[in-house]
Amino acid sequence: MGKHLFRSSPPPEKQTAHQTLAETAVQECMSNINTVISKWTSPSSSSDQFLFSTNSRREAEEFVEAVRHLHITMHRLAAVNPSSDKLIHAQNLMQSAMNLLESEFHRVLMENRQYLDPESVSVRSYRSSRFSSSTPTSVSDSEDETFHEENTTEEHRFSGGDSDAMDDLKMIADCMISSGYAKECVKVYKTVRRSIVDETLHGLAVERFTLHQIQKMDWDTLESKIRSWLPAVKLAVRSLFFGERLLADHVFSSSVNIAESSFTDITLEGALTLFTFPENAAKIKKLTPEKMFRFLDMYESLANLFVEIESIFYFDSAVTVRTQVITSLAKLGDAARLMMTDFESAIQKETSKTPIAGGGVHPLTRYVMNYLSFLADYSESTAVIFENWRPTSPESYAGEDARPEELYSSPVSVRIAWVILLTLCKIDGKAQPYKDVALSYLFLANNLQYVVVKVRSSGLKVLLGEDWVGRHEGKVRQYAEKFEKLAWGRVLSSLPENPAEEITPEEARELFGRFNDEFEAAYRKQIAWVVPDPKLRDWIKISLSQRLVPVCTEFYEVNRFGLGGDGFNVRYTPEDIGNYLSDLYFGSRGSGSVSTKGSGSGTGSSATGKSHGGRSH
Repeated sequence: MGKHLFRSSPPPEKQTAHQTLAETAVQECMSNINTVISKWTSPSSSSDQFLFSTNSRREAEEFVEAVRHLHITMHRLAAVNPSSDKLIHAQNLMQSAMNLLESEFHRVLMENRQYLDPESVSVRSYRSSRFSSSTPTSVSDSEDETFHEENTTEEHRFSGGDSDAMDDLKMIADCMISSGYAKECVKVYKTVRRSIVDETLHGLAVERFTLHQIQKMDWDTLESKIRSWLPAVKLAVRSLFFGERLLADHVFSSSVNIAESSFTDITLEGALTLFTFPENAAKIKKLTPEKMFRFLDMYESLANLFVEIESIFYFDSAVTVRTQVITSLAKLGDAARLMMTDFESAIQKETSKTPIAGGGVHPLTRYVMNYLSFLADYSESTAVIFENWRPTSPESYAGEDARPEELYSSPVSVRIAWVILLTLCKIDGKAQPYKDVALSYLFLANNLQYVVVKVRSSGLKVLLGEDWVGRHEGKVRQYAEKFEKLAWGRVLSSLPENPAEEITPEEARELFGRFNDEFEAAYRKQIAWVVPDPKLRDWIKISLSQRLVPVCTEFYEVNRFGLGGDGFNVRYTPEDIGNYLSDLYFGSRGSGSVSTKGSGSGTGSSATGKSHGGRSH
């Protein structure tokens, strides 16, 4: 055993040889390093010349390599002669070298602030970054690639900086970390980069507000803050945080832990300020349906950025950021459901009983459909928000649309179909006060047509489908046909079933007289009625013309000469009828009077009819 212990120690001669070699190596490194330090720190050195610059980069690389070598040889010397005086001198020189590197590290960071702007870093490094390929979820969807491709054209704005700045920072950081000076290096990095993050967020109008401050804001002020936040969050995530993450990963590539902790310390406060704002905004006390779309804008922005946020802040030290984004999305969803509930409740509570003049479109119909057409633009977000949130169909409504949850799988489609159903139920009730049943059907036709047109011309068609549109277009025609039957039934029945049948002049005069009275009464009543939709208006007029004009024309042609030249009973010739019909359903405010001056040949009445038909299509 003694032999083994004896052999574990090298002979004194051999130990001395090791000491001499180690001390010699240390001395050589110290000599090389001391020369560089003296050159770049002496009072005689030029104030505009630096070690890490374009003209001296080769020397900087050799200096860094010499520092690394000194660190290694110091360890070797300490292993064979821990009491060597060379170690003390070497340690002092190492401290001087670290001071120079720290100074250069700070200078490179400060002088290249513009070149190291997060947007520039993110554009230059997007495709080749270690971060984008090593994180659990890569930021590589087509939208983001397009975003960065579009911004590559702006890279020339940063050409004024040192193109090697990122590599210089990495070289210095690697050397300082491997030499045991990571703390000093990281402190400088955090101080400089945190100030840049704070300045950038301030430039994006990102402000820190407490919940109390937000709740005290009037809506116009808060809405202005939301409008500023919307573009800011996209730029912050896709340029600021993404660029900072890439820069930290590059500079501290030798230590994942240092890269992550540095990035977190630099961005955490700003990120929480940015992502907490939607949560606090969603907690305001006066959430009304009109405010819905600003909150959906925030929800949509966060939801679209969520994958990128998770990729950038994926590590454990940034869990508070991910949690805050999830919380804000949840609170925005709660606010949206609350406002949607209030919107539906407002529809149910609408109690106006005054009939709309001329049977036009009710303000409730316009309001609801405009609201829903805007809501349809957020279908991806509302699909998540409305998931598992089923409505209860109105008990007063029956039919194939009474249970939309059985027709659609999408929660958004179910919700929108239900709101339209609820609105149509209210419109059915508002048709009751009309004293004229025909006008009540015209009112129903007008309102349902407005609904159908809004659905067909917006994103609602995608949600409700062509079948829904077709069914409701059929209902519009049913309402229009009932209106036509009730409004013009007496006029049509005043004409003979067989207009070509021979009758006596007295019978002809009687039929013409009855037709004149019924037509004039119908016209006077309906001149103030309105059909706002041009297609529906044309459909009604064409249908009436097809039923009235051919019968009138044939009856007129067969019997006009049997009236003995007495045109008193022929107030409306077939041409007059067409002109008068063309004048209807524009909502005229006139008296609705018609000419009663006879014209056996129809010339006088035709002229009158044309004057009334000035607004014909």
